[in-house]
Amino acid sequence: MRTFVVLALSVVMFTNCFAQKESKKDKKDKQTTVVAPVVETPVVTETPVVTEECMINISLFNESAKNKQYADALTPWNAVYKACPGANKAIYSRGSEIIKWEISQAKDAAAYQAAFTKLMGLYDNRVKYFGNDEKYPTAWILGIKALDYIAYVKNDDLKKPAYEWLEKSIDGMKENTELEIIRQFLVLSNGLYKSNAAHAEKFIADYIKANAEMEAISANTANKNSAKAIELKPALDALFAQSGAADCATLDKIFGDKVKQNLDKQDYLLSIIGFYRRVKCTESDVYFNAALASHKLQPSSESAAACGAMSYKKEEFSKAINFYDEATKLATDKMDKADYQFTNAQICYKELNNFSRAREYARNSLDHNPNNGKAYLLIGSMYAKSRGIFDDPVLAKSVYWVAVDKFIKAKQIDPSVTEDANSLIRTYSGYFPSKDDIFFQPQLSAGKSFFVGGWIGESTTCR
Repeated sequence: MRTFVVLALSVVMFTNCFAQKESKKDKKDKQTTVVAPVVETPVVTETPVVTEECMINISLFNESAKNKQYADALTPWNAVYKACPGANKAIYSRGSEIIKWEISQAKDAAAYQAAFTKLMGLYDNRVKYFGNDEKYPTAWILGIKALDYIAYVKNDDLKKPAYEWLEKSIDGMKENTELEIIRQFLVLSNGLYKSNAAHAEKFIADYIKANAEMEAISANTANKNSAKAIELKPALDALFAQSGAADCATLDKIFGDKVKQNLDKQDYLLSIIGFYRRVKCTESDVYFNAALASHKLQPSSESAAACGAMSYKKEEFSKAINFYDEATKLATDKMDKADYQFTNAQICYKELNNFSRAREYARNSLDHNPNNGKAYLLIGSMYAKSRGIFDDPVLAKSVYWVAVDKFIKAKQIDPSVTEDANSLIRTYSGYFPSKDDIFFQPQLSAGKSFFVGGWIGESTTCR
């Protein structure tokens, strides 16, 4: 009897230690922030009764499963799962491994279905007995259940149950949601939209929800998934853009009346402005209405930029420039500041034909984003169109040297503009002064430094 008591106590100590650990799968999905669980199944709060036999079987199945000896783990696990399902989290972390092994061993459809049903029930019981767990609450459990449903279910193309569990998981875990859960949520919502156009509004709402969490994860460098979220987000944006739901006319039908009904709700208006901007529907009256209302309530970089776009559409170019300047001051992100200033550079160049002011804005853009090759392309293009600063036709060709300088600089700092830069270099190099041109202009000999005056005011190398 004394020996048995010692054995029982040692098992209790081992079990309590193991209760603090998760399987490799759970470690991968570990969260560090306590969140409120999403309640789907009533959670048992009473302390479970644990027999000595249960404790011994927990030790047996855990040791076998740890060594991937699932056939040996199955019998003691089944015994514990039936007799004392609330005894230890290991019943569920190891249990999912054991049941997935059972699924892999299924010889026919009936055995496969039985094991799959058992796996789904395992998650329901985990919610029941451990749904209030701080690190792995109900919301987390539902997300993992959904991923396994997607992986193992057969004959269910839409996977609506998994879609609903994923949404509850995201709502509960917020920015602590695993990235695969967010990705699958949007993929399934897209599938539901393709099968039924009436899901369009919900799909758009799902994208907005998924995008909000992805942005929060990306911005939080303390989140272990931050870097991966930055990599994944463009793919989710592309999924939405290619879905067809991002059609501007469709969005206007959905959000037109909603914006009118929420003109006093700043958070809502900002979400609409940001959403329309991401999907490039900034020519929409709905976008403009939201921007104006938001700007009156509390000016922001988003609302100022939207008002700038509206003013540009109305050909009120000075107003547009002022709004984009305001957006630059209000923005906190350097890339946004660079974009707003570059937009002003384009307006001054294309609409106002004011080259010196356009260059000033282009340089401002480069101050915020030194790798903006488009700014150098713009400056170079203006230089190439400035032959009028010289009366002498040969000296006038010197503008092509400084123009090509900018095109070369553009592709050096921004590989994405290389093709455009090379095309411009080929074009304008053909206009360089010829040997005959410089015969009577020795100051233009190849290799010499030459100052191009006028509004350009830059030195270049003759060639």
